Amino acid sequence: MQPVIELKKLKKTYQLGETQLDVLKGIDIIIKKGERIAIMGPSGSGKSTVLHIAGCLDRPTSGKIIIEGKDVSKLSDNELAKIRREKIGFVFQFFYLIPALSALENVALPGVFSGKKDRIIVAEKLLRLVGLGDRMHHKPPQLSGGERQRVAIARSMINNPKIIFADEPTGNLDSKSGKDIMNILMKLNKEADVTLVIVTHDQNIASKTDRIIYLKDGIIIKEKRRGIK
Repeated sequence: MQPVIELKKLKKTYQLGETQLDVLKGIDIIIKKGERIAIMGPSGSGKSTVLHIAGCLDRPTSGKIIIEGKDVSKLSDNELAKIRREKIGFVFQFFYLIPALSALENVALPGVFSGKKDRIIVAEKLLRLVGLGDRMHHKPPQLSGGERQRVAIARSMINNPKIIFADEPTGNLDSKSGKDIMNILMKLNKEADVTLVIVTHDQNIASKTDRIIYLKDGIIIKEKRRGIK
């Protein structure tokens, strides 16, 4: 099976004045279609940087990002934006919903940029899927943290992505809401055949994935597959 994502010899360096900060020091990761991957590590280990580069939100200093067999490393900003619209969904710790828009309008918004004509119908369907059929006309300030994250998940699915990148998706939630969010993500992985890549500090969340990749100081120090210690 062709990998959905390949990261090859990925390096990321930031220049801070006269200081050079090597955040990633040559990362190699292969993710297959339908896999559930957790990326773990202490703060500053480079895990969010990996997610942002793999999701075409940032560029590496060197190395390759291959998505569904296509090297996207050298594409223009517009070409990367097209890949994000067509293939990738994002779920972040802080939701990033627009407060003045309803849940329905927030979910449908990415469909505006992709020219999706049935975006309202699809947004309604997705909100029902995440259990918010009776809250879709509420605005984010009227929703709980768990409900807002459900809206964010629905929004990530509006363009039928192949991959969802989730950066600490339960980090701002209580334990019950966090468990509910993970159940929704796992359901999408299974029923919609979406590849799932999660950055998390929570071992309980990571234990639900197929594979855990541990980072430290910009390198992979070990990998652990489900049922293998």
